[in-house]
Amino acid sequence: MRLLFRQRFFSWFDSYDIYNEAGETVYVVKGQLSWGHCLKIFDAQGTEAGTVQERVLTFLPKFEMYLGTRYVGCISKEFSFFTPHYNIECNGWHVDGDFLEWDYRIVDAAGQQVASISKELLHLTDTYVIDVRDPADALCALMLALAIDAEKCSRG
Repeated sequence: MRLLFRQRFFSWFDSYDIYNEAGETVYVVKGQLSWGHCLKIFDAQGTEAGTVQERVLTFLPKFEMYLGTRYVGCISKEFSFFTPHYNIECNGWHVDGDFLEWDYRIVDAAGQQVASISKELLHLTDTYVIDVRDPADALCALMLALAIDAEKCSRG
């Protein structure tokens, strides 16, 4: 399954539209006023599907993940040189990025690739392509892409 993740051009808060390969809206992400990033994810029908909430006052960036209103785990950045690394505590996934922080590979505990995230260049706003092996993992992969983008935005 392929998702296209595109930030909205004019928005006071982080807002994104997530499309499938056919160009249909699958998710809408709306930033909320909060201390740290808080991104609410809504499905195509407008039902809240999940939330990515930044934990503040941590040494390295951490983001809590919620499916609906149920806490499912934390995305945490690891200390590393040159390339970014993230862990997701709820499902044993690990993420490695490239030196330029444009491409990311998500692997499960067995080392099998779950998804990849690639930043597309030459766009006015942040645009990513998320390729997911199992469509059931699409929402978690999206949450990870949102956390990575929020973490990069906070640095910059």
